[in-house]
Amino acid sequence: MNTNRLMGQVTAIFSLFMVFFYLGVGCYLVFFSNLNNFNIPKPVLVIMGSSFILYGLYRAFRAYVKIVEVFFTKDEDEE
Repeated sequence: MNTNRLMGQVTAIFSLFMVFFYLGVGCYLVFFSNLNNFNIPKPVLVIMGSSFILYGLYRAFRAYVKIVEVFFTKDEDEE
């Protein structure tokens, strides 16, 4: 196995964990931030949370493309 391919696989898995992080933080800020007494106004929390969710969705798309590329395509050297 090529070390570049292995590093790409590790990066793809880490990227997937980051997707869950961004989506989780965004959902927390939008839906569950009223459980804690933040001194930040609710509209600002919704804007920040929405930004995290949108960026998480973008990262999810990029992670999907990277996972398909790294895990499900043949290497030219393996033929």
